[in-house]
Amino acid sequence: MNTLELIQKRCSIRQYAPTAVEEEKIDYLLEAARLAPSAVNFQPWYFLVVKEDEGRRKLQECYPREWFKQAPLLILVCGDHSQSWKRQSDGKDHMDIDVAIATEHICLAAAEQGLGSCWVCNFDTALCRKHFNLPETVEPVVILAIGYPENPDLFAKTPKKRKATDEVSKRETF
Repeated sequence: MNTLELIQKRCSIRQYAPTAVEEEKIDYLLEAARLAPSAVNFQPWYFLVVKEDEGRRKLQECYPREWFKQAPLLILVCGDHSQSWKRQSDGKDHMDIDVAIATEHICLAAAEQGLGSCWVCNFDTALCRKHFNLPETVEPVVILAIGYPENPDLFAKTPKKRKATDEVSKRETF
């Protein structure tokens, strides 16, 4: 499958089979994340792999949705403000951008491996920070729910609502 086909396949999956994700696939996802580009190559990220019941319960407290409990693998993606590049002209911290790129690398690698994923950004970050003893400079940014889709057809059946190219692109000037 080419890159565009992979991107078209990826979608937010919220229905997971109870099948565990194999360690070699977890390693594959982490390698995809590790290779993501970052501003000035600072790589200001951490990927906390959570698959045991205790850790999963803690994350479920931070995001108490029923569908979320089905995911056999959760990855808490964190960014470290003390390691991120800040643009000199305006002080813009690129940690969020870097973490987002790495997160999407994981999602694309998951889709390639037949795994579904879903970004979760609306969670209790203070509770998450407490549960996982995150240092002050480390921010929990995304929880990724990952697992085998309950039905493999979900990849094809999940609607992809996107604006038309001419609505989101400009040529030469705005």
